[in-house]
Amino acid sequence: MRALVVYESMFGNTEEVAHAVADGLAQTMQVEARRVYDAPAPVTTFVDLIVVGGPTHAFSMSRPASRAEAIEKGATRGDRDVGLREWIDGVKKGPHSELVAAFDTRSQRARHLPGSAARKAMKLLRHDGYAPAGVESFYVSDTAGPLLPGELDRALAWGRRLGEDMESRAHGRPVRA
Repeated sequence: MRALVVYESMFGNTEEVAHAVADGLAQTMQVEARRVYDAPAPVTTFVDLIVVGGPTHAFSMSRPASRAEAIEKGATRGDRDVGLREWIDGVKKGPHSELVAAFDTRSQRARHLPGSAARKAMKLLRHDGYAPAGVESFYVSDTAGPLLPGELDRALAWGRRLGEDMESRAHGRPVRA
């Protein structure tokens, strides 16, 4: 089985989570992690699972204006013009054999507030014909981070669970709720 992890990261926190998720997935499948501006859209090589991740900006996925604002605040990792939202716009609509999972990074202060990049990404991808495999949020202390203690361990464990669920599906076994 194969997985593709596509991520957008402005300050590096989401990138760290993406690599931890990929490491968890790698315990049961082949994995490739790509920055959103280097990822194929549409996905042209066969994969069983696509995992997308990005930072939550203003209770949703980033936009060019919010990425520009992050760059003004010192972000050095992202791209002003290309983010997860634009990548998803490039994915073909229609029935897909790949499952998708989505994650985001968000401030611990927004833990209980509505809206997240992961939920918005999943909504758009379901509209494009993908079936959901999971959604998760990981928390940073402030806009620029760092990640809260234990979040990379949670990301590794979530990736491992996604991989195990994919393995169960492949063998016709029930998947954990």
